[in-house]
Amino acid sequence: MISTNTNEFLWVEKYRPKTVAETILPTVLKKTFQTFVDQKNVPNLLLSGSAGVGKTTIAKAMCEELDCDVLTINASLNGNVDTLRNEIAQFASTMSFKQGRKIVFLDEADALTDATQKGLRGFMEEFASNCGFILTCNFKNRIIDPLHSRLSIIDFSIPRDEQPKLAMEFFKRLEEMLTAEGVGYDKDAVVALIKQHFPDWRRVIGELQRYSATGHINTGVLATVKDKDFDELVVLLKSKKWNEMRKWVGEHTDIEPNALIRKFYDQSKVAVKAASIPTLVLLLAETQYRLQFSADPEICIAACMTQIMSEISFN
Repeated sequence: MISTNTNEFLWVEKYRPKTVAETILPTVLKKTFQTFVDQKNVPNLLLSGSAGVGKTTIAKAMCEELDCDVLTINASLNGNVDTLRNEIAQFASTMSFKQGRKIVFLDEADALTDATQKGLRGFMEEFASNCGFILTCNFKNRIIDPLHSRLSIIDFSIPRDEQPKLAMEFFKRLEEMLTAEGVGYDKDAVVALIKQHFPDWRRVIGELQRYSATGHINTGVLATVKDKDFDELVVLLKSKKWNEMRKWVGEHTDIEPNALIRKFYDQSKVAVKAASIPTLVLLLAETQYRLQFSADPEICIAACMTQIMSEISFN
């Protein structure tokens, strides 16, 4: 049975795994984390990978199983030097009332300022006997090299041959969640959602909770790109009708931005001249990156379409 925290409203928190065994991770990673727990010895870690793959979940699960004192800090909200000097220093310098070392868990550590990262180096050494550190990040290149050398870096990449297995595990987990919530669903719709956002588990769970408001999840609620709408957009881009393109983007904000990008990628051989496909792929990849930080996805998509209009040759 999946763990449930009935005090939480958001499904991603309500059904967050509480043990390593419950997590959905590649075999090698799962064995590694289970060994840390079994030996009751978690080294200083930097967990790196794309959003929603389980970095935060595994960090919390290990701390839960070890039953250790934990200080959790969201570095994207509290990543300044004051946090280091006050909260972390006070926590790390005092002895734990429980067995074992304390853990400072810095989520989204790539948002830490350079000054905070530099100060953290000394903390890891000064409080090594009493306190361990777990950091998560989406972009490990934003973590300074001196911290890299003080942390065991674990990349959350999924081997191609394990992807079908993990997707099936996740599908079964989603079925348990939907059944527990009393939400009807079509299997094909859930599978399509997994394929659309794989391996961002958090995104899939969030989307399912949103769609569950209708009482039943079917393919009709998925934000897919209809061929007719896509063909219309291509005509506007090909004829360089910028105002009409901008209007199209504004009228189709119900389409999930990454679904539109994927549609362009899948249809590139049909819609775009062969010589322009490499440039198109680079533009799409750059837009996906920008969308992670964009306050207004509509503007981001309009900017991408503007670049495609000016740089891509269509069939």
